[in-house]
Amino acid sequence: MVQDIVDNVPRARHAVVLSADGIPRGATDGLTGQDVRTISAAMAGMQSLSRATAHFAGPSQDRRWTQTVIEFQHGWVFLIGAGQGAYLAAAAEPDVDMEQLSFRMNRLVSRLGNNLTAPPRVTAGDPAPDGGDPTAPRDGEPGSVFVLAELDKAVASVPGALHALLLGADGLPRGASAGIGRNLADTISAAMTGIHAYSRATAPFAGGQQDDEWIQTVIEFEHGWVFLIAAGEGAFLAAAAEHGCDIEEFTVRLSDTMPALVAGPGARGGRTGDA
Repeated sequence: MVQDIVDNVPRARHAVVLSADGIPRGATDGLTGQDVRTISAAMAGMQSLSRATAHFAGPSQDRRWTQTVIEFQHGWVFLIGAGQGAYLAAAAEPDVDMEQLSFRMNRLVSRLGNNLTAPPRVTAGDPAPDGGDPTAPRDGEPGSVFVLAELDKAVASVPGALHALLLGADGLPRGASAGIGRNLADTISAAMTGIHAYSRATAPFAGGQQDDEWIQTVIEFEHGWVFLIAAGEGAFLAAAAEHGCDIEEFTVRLSDTMPALVAGPGARGGRTGDA
């Protein structure tokens, strides 16, 4: 049944079913055992870190993660839930029909149903009983982050855009839009550094090489979006938006700021803002 994805979706490459702790449950033909183990481990880390960014996309009672999509110049990688504690990853060429691939992936999940369910071995990452996120920074916590006028302008120009945060090649925050405190910046920076690393690790799964150019990683929640895009010279940009936001427009606005952002804080005339 997993093979159905690559047999019936033109330009689809591979599919792998895995448990939340990275144990392979099944895969399509054409992957070695090492390939399957590698992508399963990377996707397990990816889904865990993706969920950890939910509070960056705004407050909500329903912060359910929907999917993570990784884009390379040479192809795509998709990750969705496949029952309790199980996940389905698929890879495709750049010109795949994404709607058809999504349909086949979700149909596979429905067909397999409880056969994919893998009850979690630990519950440390579950939401708090009141529905809050125990790892989310609390309002009013001290700290400030260097505010970049370019990011502020990009966020303000797109309805539904929430935040933007520039990270250096070392994974440390270089600056942000207004309203991001030090605790939130540090938390999201750590998660995004891991997401960037896991994204690049999936390049061979999408049909390329480990050093092939990664473009962006997009995380969809019920209540919003979080995405990470390349910003040149080893830097990358994390951003968040409400679910109704036009993220394509937001991405374009952020991309337009890249030349000024990578020039360095001293050339931008930023300011320091409190959380």
